[in-house]
Amino acid sequence: MDGDDVRMYGVLPFTTRMTVVQLESGGVWLHSPVRPTPARRRAVDQLGRVEHLVAPNKIHSLGIEPWKALYPSAKVWASPAFNERHSDIAVDAVLTNGVEAPWSGEIDHCVVDGHAVLDEVEFLHKPSRTLIITDFIQKHEVSSASWFWRGIKHMAGILGKDGGVALDIQFSVRDKTAMRRSVDTILGWEFDNLILAHGHCLQGGAKEDVSRAFDWITGA
Repeated sequence: MDGDDVRMYGVLPFTTRMTVVQLESGGVWLHSPVRPTPARRRAVDQLGRVEHLVAPNKIHSLGIEPWKALYPSAKVWASPAFNERHSDIAVDAVLTNGVEAPWSGEIDHCVVDGHAVLDEVEFLHKPSRTLIITDFIQKHEVSSASWFWRGIKHMAGILGKDGGVALDIQFSVRDKTAMRRSVDTILGWEFDNLILAHGHCLQGGAKEDVSRAFDWITGA
């Protein structure tokens, strides 16, 4: 579900997207929630009651509190460093690699270790064989920004369907061995599809595309 456009660091234009999963229990799992509007809430309510709100990294906090206000019983799951940046947002559980969640049978998760800034958790929706990635891979729409910002995103390696891992993310790795282990775990998952928070998604062929995006760390 696409959300409102935002300005990263108050400057760089970004589109936003949340992923909505209808669990086998009938509840709803929201990944990187965008701001709720009446139309968005109606669409989600048609699937079931919101039970889980997921903040996949310390940057993506936008819709957590607004959705929590609408669904007070929903449980907030957050990345390891989320509360270091958002100490005012109540978190019910921290997503470490060892934590078990009520949805673990349907949705697998992996914390990407080894980065100096980004504490991102990636997810696999097993029934649909769909990988869900927030900021590590970006494929911004060519038509969604001015020529100036298109040029910036092109230089960063995140423009269009051939986008991937931004250069600033690649240059900010503090432990390549730890990150390689995380990427190997993700590439070991069985997935065909890809949902991104920013830009083009893929239906089919995602494993090859994600492998290409991470070849700077895997050495492929």
